[in-house]
Parts: sequence; C-alpha cells; structure tokens
Amino acid sequence: MNKDFLWGAALSNVQAEGGYLEDGKGLNVYDTLEISFETGQSTLSDTTVAADHYHHYKEDIALFAEMGFKALNLTLSWARILPYGIQGGINQKGVEFYRDVFKECQKYHIEPIVHLYKYDMPVYYLEELGGWSNRQLIDEFIELARIAFTEYQGLVKYWNTFNEINILQVQVNEALKYGQEHVQRLYEELHNQLIASAKVVQLAHSMDSQLKVGCMVAGLFSYPYTCDPNDMIANQKQMQDLFYYCADTFVRGRYPSYAQRLWNELGVSLNISQEDKQTLENG
Repeated sequence: MNKDFLWGAALSNVQAEGGYLEDGKGLNVYDTLEISFETGQSTLSDTTVAADHYHHYKEDIALFAEMGFKALNLTLSWARILPYGIQGGINQKGVEFYRDVFKECQKYHIEPIVHLYKYDMPVYYLEELGGWSNRQLIDEFIELARIAFTEYQGLVKYWNTFNEINILQVQVNEALKYGQEHVQRLYEELHNQLIASAKVVQLAHSMDSQLKVGCMVAGLFSYPYTCDPNDMIANQKQMQDLFYYCADTFVRGRYPSYAQRLWNELGVSLNISQEDKQTLENG
C-alpha cells in the first residue's frame, strides 16, 4: 500500500463537537433545527450536547492515532469563528480551539482534511440576511476562508469548501410540497454556494500555492431497472439531476448542457452574470 495514502476517520462539528455556546460561539442552524418549510418553527437540537469533542479532542485524537489513522476529516464551526458575521468580528477563542486541534493532530502525524462548511451557518445569517439566497453570504464565506487559511497556515494543507454541496438538490421533492418558489430558492442558494466555492479556491491559491482545495459531492447513485434504453436514459437523467450537476460544474468550470433542461423542468430561472461564469471557470 502507498505509504502516503490518507487512511482516517471523519467527524462533523455539529455531530460531535458540543460546547454549543462556550467561549464566544454563537448559535448555528443545527443548534436550532428548522422543522419544516411550512411552519418555520424551530427547537433546540440534541446536537447541542453531541459527543463533547470540544472538551475531549485530545483523548479523541489519541484514540484515532491508536487505530493507525493518518488523516482526520473535520469541519470548522462557522459560528465559533464568526458568530455574528464579519461585522461582529472574529471570536479568537474559537480560532484558538481549532489551532489546538490541528496541533494535536500534528503531534500524532495525523493530516487534517478540513471542511469550511457543513450546513451549519450561524443563525445570525438567517435572521439578518436570509441565508444563502442572499449573495452577501458569498463575501462572508470568503472571509471565513481567509481567516482559516491565514490562521492555520502550516497546520492544514487539505481543504474542502462545502460538504455534500449537492444535498440541496435532494431537498427538491420536499420543497415542491410547499410551492415552486421553494425550489427556486434552493437553486439560487446552490448557485451562490458554487460561486463562493470557486472564489475560495482562487483565494487559497493566491495565498499559498501549496494548498489543496476541493469540494465534496454526495455520492448519490442509482441503477437502471433493466437494460431497456428507456430505463438507461431515465437513470442517466436521474444521475445528472442529483450528482453530475455539481460534479460537472466543478470539473468543467461551467454548468453542463443539461442544466438548462433541469431548470426548465423545475421552473427555475437563475440570474447568472458574465462575472459568475468567469468565476466558475477560474475556480
């Protein structure tokens, strides 16, 4: 086996971190989970307790090392670093927590692979800006990335912008129950995330040419019912709509040709500027 192969484990801040209001952290959307498109009601989530990695990261990382892991995939909590956005300022205690985590990884020769975002924006952004449908979130996300690339230089080489960025497309059927405008919003949010990801890739390479930056796409696979050409075509369409749409955009630097077919079917209209097209190509 290649000695440089990164064999490891993964954890998410919202699944394992805990310490949901400690040391200056603000609430994120997982701390007050949205119940439905219809009601808009929210409640305090069980993820506020989680596995308490915040207080036990040294023990956890030691256990990872004992298992022979060479990599640890984890997520920064946006609400721990910028709890109230750029305007609210950096929460230095949050920055230092992750620095300590990465140093602990370094101690055991474990390579951190770090996600900037895993569905966990600060609640502040929903209340004040309306979430990812507001293009201001792009600039806010870029600033989060800039802080991370600066503060953790020499500690983190591998970055992912978004975790399972295509997960918004999986929500389409649920959104349709409450009206087409919800589907429109999902694709506007996804477009803004794709632009944000491309801009962060460019930022990373301008700051440090050694950084490796990618984006995770959820592996949603289907198979044709039979070898009948109609089943094969239906399966190809399913894969385009849920998986290839984002993956092809990353690889090609532009939306694939079938994107227009998908938008037409869903009644989606995106305002894609020439600047957006150039951003996707450059990123």
